[in-house]
Amino acid sequence: MDTDVLIVGAGPTGLTLANELRLAAVSAVLVDKLPQRSTLSKAGGVQSRTQEAFDQRGLLEPLLALGNHPVGTAHFAGITLPLTRERHRHPWRSIPQVVIEGFLERHLAAQGIQVRRDHELTGIAQDGDGVTATFADGDVVRSRYLVAADGGHSTVRALLGAEFPGRAGTRTTVAADVRLSDDEPAMTHARSDDGHWAMVFPLGTDPQGRPLRRLSLGGPGRSLPREAPVTEDEIREGLRAVFGSRVKLLEVRYARRITNAARQAARYRHGRVFLAGDAAHVHLPIGAQGMNTGIQDALNLGWKLGAAVHGWAPGHLLDTYHAERHPVAAAVLRNVQAQSLLLDQEGTRDPDLMAVKELFAALTRLRDVQYHLDDTLSGMGIRYPMPGTEEQPLVGLPSPDLDLGPVRSHELLRRGRGVLIDPADRFAEVAAPWGDRVDRAGQGAGTEPMLIRPDGYVCWAGNPDALEPALGHWFGEPR
Repeated sequence: MDTDVLIVGAGPTGLTLANELRLAAVSAVLVDKLPQRSTLSKAGGVQSRTQEAFDQRGLLEPLLALGNHPVGTAHFAGITLPLTRERHRHPWRSIPQVVIEGFLERHLAAQGIQVRRDHELTGIAQDGDGVTATFADGDVVRSRYLVAADGGHSTVRALLGAEFPGRAGTRTTVAADVRLSDDEPAMTHARSDDGHWAMVFPLGTDPQGRPLRRLSLGGPGRSLPREAPVTEDEIREGLRAVFGSRVKLLEVRYARRITNAARQAARYRHGRVFLAGDAAHVHLPIGAQGMNTGIQDALNLGWKLGAAVHGWAPGHLLDTYHAERHPVAAAVLRNVQAQSLLLDQEGTRDPDLMAVKELFAALTRLRDVQYHLDDTLSGMGIRYPMPGTEEQPLVGLPSPDLDLGPVRSHELLRRGRGVLIDPADRFAEVAAPWGDRVDRAGQGAGTEPMLIRPDGYVCWAGNPDALEPALGHWFGEPR
């Protein structure tokens, strides 16, 4: 074997997975067909759960130190959810994808992991022991497992012939990174009486310290073929249609047309090959949910592949990747499609749709509705199906960040291992046989005991008799 895991695609999903495998002491080769990293911002928002995961790996603080990454207010279909702003330790922030990619690539390089660029995959073949990948330059890489993180037009998915059902794009909108005049709105979703609309979100600053904005435009007559170039005049006219003369375009740094295509791979696992990120699911980019969902795919899969390579993974463990992550992305596609409908992107001003949107907007003024939507959009409401979810409200959810005295519980996850919170030292003997893969924390008086997987999800709490079965279920046979 040349490596334990070959990762195809060095976007946020592939880079995150490479870091997870590094923590798991598993060798990985990371390849990308581009000769150099993209300078386009692409996605622009980072959910609370993703920031939490970066914090659990010790990456959040140095990432935020790179620049001004403003906190935003959650929205659903352009309807702000102000009551959710203080719900989480790490509120939604604007951090462009290009910043995250650069940060993760430099972090991996400091650990001795370099992206092999200009590597265009041309073939894959798998057998009972591994996967053989061939590249356009004649290079061949043999690995135990292969993970496709190569985007919505995934070469790996095509070579597999994997089903990718869903809906093709039926319309386009404009997405652009711009500088606007001093009267620019910091964050808004505005609409004119005739159905033209604009969404504006902060993207931090350019190298000269000037504010950048992500701008989306749509409305009557604005759905043009995806390949049609976006012109500055088109953007200026779109701004004028919504804001009049109040907001002026100063610079266009990047612009493209995006579609409302919605597709999801039928299966995330194909033998020794796994699909993750946009290779597994694509949708209209609302709220950067694609990037965040892909990063979470990597966090879910990484430790499981590590367990398989090291030989202690229970037989079902790799299959739980599809079982846990496929429903999450399916829910993302549904909420994006709902938001797309409510946004009325084509500016029809259909009376029936306007009535539904007015009613929905009224409902979102209720605290419980805002909290429910925030759970959906922040990633904090994800609950994986696990043994014990019926009896224990914590099981299956992201672990709380507990103050254990000298450390926070999330800091204990920085080694990429399981963690048993055992404040009364009741379970030392039970947990000892799994000591090579689960750390035990005996501090935090008054804290409820819980077992946390390496990806930060609670997999046991409460019933003492269920701890040993939970350890076996998630961490395999003891040493």
